[in-house]
Amino acid sequence: MVDPPDSDVIEARSLHHSHSGSPALIAVSLRTRRGEVLAVHGPRGSGKTTLLRCLSGQTVADEGEVWFDGDPVHTLSPLRRERLRRERFGWIGPESSLVPELTVWENAALPLLLNGAPRRHAKAAAMEWLERLDIDGCARRRPYGLTRAERQRTAAARALVGEPAVLFADEPTAALHRADRALLLRTLLAAAGSQRTTVVLATHDTEVAALANRTLALVDGRLTGSPDGTDAEGMAACSLSV
Repeated sequence: MVDPPDSDVIEARSLHHSHSGSPALIAVSLRTRRGEVLAVHGPRGSGKTTLLRCLSGQTVADEGEVWFDGDPVHTLSPLRRERLRRERFGWIGPESSLVPELTVWENAALPLLLNGAPRRHAKAAAMEWLERLDIDGCARRRPYGLTRAERQRTAAARALVGEPAVLFADEPTAALHRADRALLLRTLLAAAGSQRTTVVLATHDTEVAALANRTLALVDGRLTGSPDGTDAEGMAACSLSV
């Protein structure tokens, strides 16, 4: 049996995956450290979403391994992978995917409510994140009454409310204007620092990728750069102007 990684939060080993016979990932390997922001940068169609789905257990790669905190994700049953995603991972996509029947705070609190947290506790935690994202004034509104940026910030609060070990962000700012993009990214970076949350960020935007501790390039399903972190860059030296 292959030994699990020693201290990496997420490790992928030689992932291969295809869609309808077309290769999406080819021998992709990477490691993430606790609290780091890792950007996977590449053009649309390069395999970024497929990679994040494999790392988060939403998709099982055709070949290869994914480890989380020393445990194999790729061998878990669908039910256990779903539980892992609900309890330990957060996800933000390019679209908010909010529940239209729920208010903003209920959408943000949903991960805690699904895990059995008391409603009062879940609401308090959700309101804290909504305030940090400057959308607490919309807490009682429903998604149809929000702007696209407000819906995306609500989705960010939902992803962060459970203090996930890993936050997967798939083009989370693609549809946002510059000021909204800056606010969302600052919050993600603050979460990585204060909660030791590992952020895996997929983006085609070089300016967004520059905010990460480390950037790996994905081109036609192949990853370039150093998967072991030897190409780490200083995130503190980077900033996104508003």
